[in-house]
Amino acid sequence: MAGATGVVGRTLIPLLRNAGYAVTGMTRTTEGKAVLDAMGVTPVLADVYDADAVGKAVAAAAPDILIHQLTDLSGGVDAEGARRNARLRREGTANLVRAARAAGVRRVIAQSIAWAYAPKAPPFSEGDPLDIEATGQRAVTVLEGVAPLESAVLDQGDFEGVVLRYGQFYGPGTWSAEPSGTAPVHVEAAAFAAFLAVDHGGPGVYNIAEPGGAVTTDKALYELGWGPDFRIGQKV
Repeated sequence: MAGATGVVGRTLIPLLRNAGYAVTGMTRTTEGKAVLDAMGVTPVLADVYDADAVGKAVAAAAPDILIHQLTDLSGGVDAEGARRNARLRREGTANLVRAARAAGVRRVIAQSIAWAYAPKAPPFSEGDPLDIEATGQRAVTVLEGVAPLESAVLDQGDFEGVVLRYGQFYGPGTWSAEPSGTAPVHVEAAAFAAFLAVDHGGPGVYNIAEPGGAVTTDKALYELGWGPDFRIGQKV
């Protein structure tokens, strides 16, 4: 798992371990390594921008599934933050995909966002196009980040690519305690979607958000068996 110490990763790890999966978590800091050690995860130190280090880390872990939950939002969501996050989605994903292909990974599950669709009357479904004509900061987010991430994961034939288009997170460790935005999703329900995607559903895109908002979620409900009301402590 890349992004294992992030808000989704820390929630996802116990779900995977309780289900019997062996988890290797990638982090670039010794502090992150200590967190993973404490969670009973095999840690590996690698910077996602270092293609050689990522390749060696994935090859050593020899995973069946690679989960990409990396973002770079620690500095906020201003223009500079958007550029950093877009670079991570573009360059970091490319390095992870290259490593997954070389290691013979069966499935790659990657985090994307549910508010990158081209303008139209909502709701938006997975078959609707991304906003490739966006301008300004939105173009940085969509054209320089989301679009290349999703293309790298989906537009190939070497592994099963799954993209989870998450709505706006709320809950423990996020920026909001209560639902906000046009397509909110509790962070624990978001982690549950990634857990289910390990061995449920076919390759492709899934909107992950609470019903009644700006995106449809029928595909995740029926193909993944996902539920937006999931919270840690429930049986899976």
